[in-house]
Amino acid sequence: MLSRTADHLFWMARYMERAENTARMLDVTMKALLLPQSDDSALGSQRAVLDISELGEAFAREYDALTPANVLHFMVAHPGNPSSILSSLHNARENARAVRGALTTESWETINHTWLDFSKRLSEGWLEAEPSEVFEWVKFRSHLSRGVTLGTALQDEAFYFNQLGTFLERADNTARILDVRFVNAGRDGHAVDGGQLDDFYYWTSILSSVSALEVYRQVYRDVLTPPRVAELLILNPSMPRSLLASIDGVCTNLAMLSNGNSRDCERYAGKLRAELVYADILPILEQGLHEYLTEFLLRVYILGNKISSTFLLPPNV
Repeated sequence: MLSRTADHLFWMARYMERAENTARMLDVTMKALLLPQSDDSALGSQRAVLDISELGEAFAREYDALTPANVLHFMVAHPGNPSSILSSLHNARENARAVRGALTTESWETINHTWLDFSKRLSEGWLEAEPSEVFEWVKFRSHLSRGVTLGTALQDEAFYFNQLGTFLERADNTARILDVRFVNAGRDGHAVDGGQLDDFYYWTSILSSVSALEVYRQVYRDVLTPPRVAELLILNPSMPRSLLASIDGVCTNLAMLSNGNSRDCERYAGKLRAELVYADILPILEQGLHEYLTEFLLRVYILGNKISSTFLLPPNV
């Protein structure tokens, strides 16, 4: 497969996954603002949304005040924000359009219609009227796009590059959500007091942001505690959005794309996976979750660069 085609497929999938993750994060954050809390706590939640995507400075250049309405518009509908849902869906559509011939008709129509419908609805004031409906719609369209791909696409190189982009983006986003949420909580890994309402909702919001609350109850059947939340979202291979499951997906698809030049890339991904497979949550918490996740994000960034240099277009091409 041509590097240019592979590059478009890889980034098409990453942008669709990014749109969904942004919608998940915003949905949980905006619902949390409805709970009784201090002004400082509310501001911290809004700032966390920007910190997850490292957009604090970009936001400050566009808006005078940190308010829920400004954060919502910036993260959903601002064309100048490369991580907004609007930008992500537009970029996914443009990448799909560039490789229209490599997609099934159903896949192309799903992505194209998602972009056109989203733009139309935003122009009609949809975000201001029903923000929660916007988030559910974006998640549904992302699920639909993945399902259509799995149900109609030939499992060839195009399919594997699509999956590779999805899993790499998911690993990055889950790590960012965990990092910012845990750091803002100021926790050191001790069990949460179930009698503290704000704590309970804080940790359930972390799980809800990656659709893991019901899974947590199935796995642990006990009170929510920070170490278990971290263990589920980092080390559980059966949790679809955990770091281990995401890197598993990366390694699986890299193996299907293996060629004479990909050994270094596969080795790097395999080492990262092996460290997650044999890790234990207590040493990670003792090391410091922020330090661990910062290092993980750096390694995901390096892995992304290795994938690009091995299979895709060089930077700025």
